[in-house]
Amino acid sequence: MSPTNQGHEERLITRKWRWLKAFPERLKAKACEVSANTKKIAQDDPRRVIHSAKVGLALTLVSLFYYYQPLYDNFGFSAMWAVMTVVVVFEYSVGATLGKCLNRGLATLAAGALGVGAHHLASLSGHIGEPILLGFFVFLQAVTSTFTRFFPKIKARYDYGLLIFILTFSLISVSGFRDDEIIELANKRLSTIIIGGLACVIITIFVCPVWAGEDLHNLIAVNVERLGNFLEGFGDEYFNTTADGESTDGKSCQGEYKNVLSSKNTEESLANFARWEPRHGHFRFRHPWIQYLRIGTLTRECAYRIDALSGYINSDVQVTLEIRSKIQDACTKMSSECGKALKEVASAIRTISKPSSADRHVSNSKTAAKNLESILRSGLWENAELLAVIPAATVASLLFDVVKCTEKIVDSVHELASMAHFKTVDRTVSPEKEEIPHHDIEQLKPVPKIDSPHVVITVNGSTSAAFPENGTTPPPILLNNKQTAIM
Repeated sequence: MSPTNQGHEERLITRKWRWLKAFPERLKAKACEVSANTKKIAQDDPRRVIHSAKVGLALTLVSLFYYYQPLYDNFGFSAMWAVMTVVVVFEYSVGATLGKCLNRGLATLAAGALGVGAHHLASLSGHIGEPILLGFFVFLQAVTSTFTRFFPKIKARYDYGLLIFILTFSLISVSGFRDDEIIELANKRLSTIIIGGLACVIITIFVCPVWAGEDLHNLIAVNVERLGNFLEGFGDEYFNTTADGESTDGKSCQGEYKNVLSSKNTEESLANFARWEPRHGHFRFRHPWIQYLRIGTLTRECAYRIDALSGYINSDVQVTLEIRSKIQDACTKMSSECGKALKEVASAIRTISKPSSADRHVSNSKTAAKNLESILRSGLWENAELLAVIPAATVASLLFDVVKCTEKIVDSVHELASMAHFKTVDRTVSPEKEEIPHHDIEQLKPVPKIDSPHVVITVNGSTSAAFPENGTTPPPILLNNKQTAIM
């Protein structure tokens, strides 16, 4: 053996020994990583652990039809269809499970009936024509059902049912050609599927149920609140960044809204599942779930504007001090009021109550938008550099769009509250927290004391209109030894 080959083998052996020596440590680290991930998944949503236990319970119950001899004698090998039904239809939420169970049950019933009918018609054509007709029927239903699955509304709710329909019809039609007990076969298969479906439905509804409608309701509220949190702090963060060159709050309020941008598929799935669910809690059977999707669409439109706004927080091109000082108050007021309005409607959705002060915040933001528009039209851009003007103009334009989106979201939530019969909550505000407009302060100042023996109050207009009983002026009223006359 040459020295080169011997040195190569020694290095190979050394590497293998090091790998083998480090294997226990790597295995321990991998086990710790898997354990940490498992713990995190369970802590993020404890309902996942309960769902896993529910699936195990359902499978154990339907397996008794295979283990228990009297039940097995009645159903035979068809009892395995109950186990298969639990595996394929038991989903995380009640709506998803109910939807799959109904799709599977109705599709099996319809396909079984049509399969038996097709077998009977084919048998009338004789021994030679029977397989030809059966093949034609299988081809015809497969083509029709498969093409029907491409319709968007049917695919959203009945795609699984059509798939089961194709499978069941084909199995019954083809197997019936060699098996004379086709009706008994279809009966056993349908019975075991119904048993498995009922086991899934009962367990998913009565054992720690997970409602898709409730999840959709909470998701919409959380998404709207995320936008409100960003907008409420955007003004201060943007102008502090512009003045100091770096953000004061970092990315504390910037990352939350990004989850809203990718929530469309989740919202549509939850809305589809929620339509199958029975009445529960505050949600009726025909609850306006489609309105939640409209609010979600408007929320994403607003999130796209916010995503564009966030790009200007740490922009390299900063607004000049003169322009910033003139537009800061209006921009901050717009973003702050929009944020308050969105947080108000998010709280209203979460508590299933009508929003009480969202319209006032929207009105304040529109007033601030008009002030900003007047500032922009007042010759603010004269003698200003183009690079300094573009960021400020873009931010102002995006804030105008945000105000419009906020108004649409608030209107949609009002419409949802009316359609879903949200409760009306009386808004109570403590005196020290009640906001009084500046122009009303003068009206609340105490009236100075007048040193006069007579206080005369003149009421303009006809006395008959003020006092329709007799049309005459009432006599003077004496209050605290001072004569008060109404003239």
